[in-house]
Amino acid sequence: MENNNFIEKLLDGEEVEWKALGELIDKAPKSKIGVKKIETLGEGNIQCFTSGKKTYYVDDFLIDGEYIFVNDGGVADFKYNIGKSYYTDHIFAFTSNEKYKMYILVKYIYYILLNMQNHINENMFQGSGIKNLQKKAFAKLQIPIPPLHVQEEIVRILDTFTELTAELTAELTARKKQYTYYREQLLTFADGEVEWKALGDLGEVIRCSGMQKKDFVEDGYPAIHYGQIYTKYSMCADKTFTYVSKSLYEKLKIAKKNDLLIATTSENDQDLLKTVAWVGSETAVSGDMMIYRHNQNVKYMAYYFRTTTFQKQKTKYITGTKVRRVSKNNIEKLQIPIPPLHVQEEIVNILDKFDTITTSIQSGLPKEIEQRKRQYEYYRNLLLTFPRQE
Repeated sequence: MENNNFIEKLLDGEEVEWKALGELIDKAPKSKIGVKKIETLGEGNIQCFTSGKKTYYVDDFLIDGEYIFVNDGGVADFKYNIGKSYYTDHIFAFTSNEKYKMYILVKYIYYILLNMQNHINENMFQGSGIKNLQKKAFAKLQIPIPPLHVQEEIVRILDTFTELTAELTAELTARKKQYTYYREQLLTFADGEVEWKALGDLGEVIRCSGMQKKDFVEDGYPAIHYGQIYTKYSMCADKTFTYVSKSLYEKLKIAKKNDLLIATTSENDQDLLKTVAWVGSETAVSGDMMIYRHNQNVKYMAYYFRTTTFQKQKTKYITGTKVRRVSKNNIEKLQIPIPPLHVQEEIVNILDKFDTITTSIQSGLPKEIEQRKRQYEYYRNLLLTFPRQE
């Protein structure tokens, strides 16, 4: 399926017509319910479309049929559904009108709009603050309309890519649940089975200070800023993304191989005390972090910090309102089970395999999903780019 030879063969000399989107569609009635009132509808199996990322299912519906949904504020985020649907007041819903129902596929329009999403965001969402969809400009958007059999083939191909990605995503979700289950099982010990120790008794908690993002240099000494723990690093790392000057490096606390790096401030409790098992060479560490130095398996420690038991335990030591934090003294009080080192290693080996499958962008399912998405976007662009005849 190289260049547009495939489309040319499908068209077989037939022409592609262009029409304004407004001519092709009928708007659904505007919803009067906001996101906060979704709960009043009751839980069900009918999808409710909102302008956010969260998916809701309710026991009521506004429309029944084949429809496309898009946010009328913020950015375009097109969704498609066939059957009963509900939607909130910040959603614009539409379908093909009666005149063109036998002339154009709703699913084809959906794919066309997805392919034009960047253009729509840049040119049809305007306003200060949260931008609004300019519906008059949106209605004038020119849509290419090949013959129906060509639309059907394009939809069939793109549906195949979409279904494959959905299958892989479902597999990843199942694997994550399985991974979480085994992590909890492997890191749960019966009374008296292992010794429990406070972190302060087991090793040394080192408070860090200094270093801001403005201190980063292009080439220098390795350094980790606490904010990067949330955005850049996975559970285990051996290389930094940033560097600082030699003069600053010499003033900062330095993490060594097998240290556990702990982010001690966050805007939410869930992320608080997120850790990185550091297995690289020495690196500087910023404030709002602690270095935990010990003689245990560092990845075992990092895995345990993710368990439900540990997450519950940390809550009684959290302070602050807007910014949530745990002090050095309280970190030292946190208890952790300590099986023999060879048992720690066995647990780590098992969990590493799950972690690779569920989180690795080099060799796991996330990499495969990303590849399929890129492949889908490539062919979507290829299949939906038609020559515009004057």
